[in-house]
Amino acid sequence: MLTPALISIIVTLIVVGLLLYLIGLIPMDGTIKQIIRVVVILAVIIWLLQSFGLLGSIGHGHLVR
Repeated sequence: MLTPALISIIVTLIVVGLLLYLIGLIPMDGTIKQIIRVVVILAVIIWLLQSFGLLGSIGHGHLVR
């Protein structure tokens, strides 16, 4: 059974995949495209890890001592 959270993750991954495909169609230097792809993929991996609770919050300004 698909829960709304799982559907949201699937839709987001489809949108990101479409975004990566469209980036490939833009006429620009291959190095810039590769950097954009790596940044987008890393952002999605971090987002997925946070979504599944495997990674805590990032960027809230709390320092761990």
